[in-house]
Amino acid sequence: METYEVNKTIQQFKELISDLRKAIGPQKQESSYQALNQKMQAPDFWSNTKEAKKVTKEATAIREKLDTFYALEKKLNQLIEWYEISEEGSEEWTILEDDLFQLQDELKIFEVETILNGPYDHNNAILELHPGAGGTESQDWADMLYRMYSRYAQKKRFKIELIDYQAGEEAGLKSVTILIKGAYAYGYLKAERGVHRLVRISPFDANARRHTSFASVDVIPEIDEDLDIDIKDEDLKIDVYRSGGAGGQSVNTTDSAVRITHLPSGIVVTCQNERSQLKNKEQAMHVLKAKLLQEEIQRQEETLKSIKGEQKEIGWGSQIRSYVFHPYQMVKDHRTNYEVGNVELVMDGDIDGFINAYLKAGEMNE
Repeated sequence: METYEVNKTIQQFKELISDLRKAIGPQKQESSYQALNQKMQAPDFWSNTKEAKKVTKEATAIREKLDTFYALEKKLNQLIEWYEISEEGSEEWTILEDDLFQLQDELKIFEVETILNGPYDHNNAILELHPGAGGTESQDWADMLYRMYSRYAQKKRFKIELIDYQAGEEAGLKSVTILIKGAYAYGYLKAERGVHRLVRISPFDANARRHTSFASVDVIPEIDEDLDIDIKDEDLKIDVYRSGGAGGQSVNTTDSAVRITHLPSGIVVTCQNERSQLKNKEQAMHVLKAKLLQEEIQRQEETLKSIKGEQKEIGWGSQIRSYVFHPYQMVKDHRTNYEVGNVELVMDGDIDGFINAYLKAGEMNE
């Protein structure tokens, strides 16, 4: 890296740190943290467990964000100081270059996480995949997306728990629900909600014709167990059926799988991952509460959109992203126009570029 490039990179970092400082407002955040900390010191703080957990969680999030910002700011200042006294081409100079690239990655991650300040962005995510019309073609496409999100979660060091998996008759899957655990999992993955379109030469077509397939992705935040959502017993229809494992996994053949239908909303949730019928029911109820919460969030968003005069809605017919395997290779997000020519890389879980572009675009539109 030439001296000019290093100087330019450092100047960009300085500007980014300055922008982050403005966005975070460390002094205001410190005041908020101190106010929350005072509440936590009160003798009767834990008399209201629900409120206490909420305050503790908020205080922890503020402290983590501030400590990360201070650490990055300190690291940048140290690198600048080191750079100013080192000689070009020396061993120290080479180490500086490596540290700059590492800092660049850390700053990019922190920049995005600064944007993720919604009430549920820090939560785990429940992700569902459903194929569109087209039988085996779309079911195989849904399975490909399942692999993509599994690889993405692994790259982010998130944990994955399978809640429900319905295999396709010939290939692929009819539906899958997974819980993705990790800091800001929902904040990141909410960018993936919508219809995903595939164009390829079908491996299932003997005439090697080009096919277009669709699959929908739904993402909701996992919510705390003590969230107050009133669900009446008479509003639930509970069915028990024989569960079956996903391909390659041990199969549970007991009648332990549970399907719950919430009659007023028509929401249906299933769980067959646990061997115990009781545990499957608990997990299904957990997902149902999250879905009902998400419905309320969407109602509020629609109200805001109508006030702002926005009329465009995301429906089954309006895909958010296209994955073209043939006649050329391209993955393009239609909301941001962000595109990548390496389809294999994307299908291997490298989707940070699409997610970050969407989140940053959302911030600019606010």
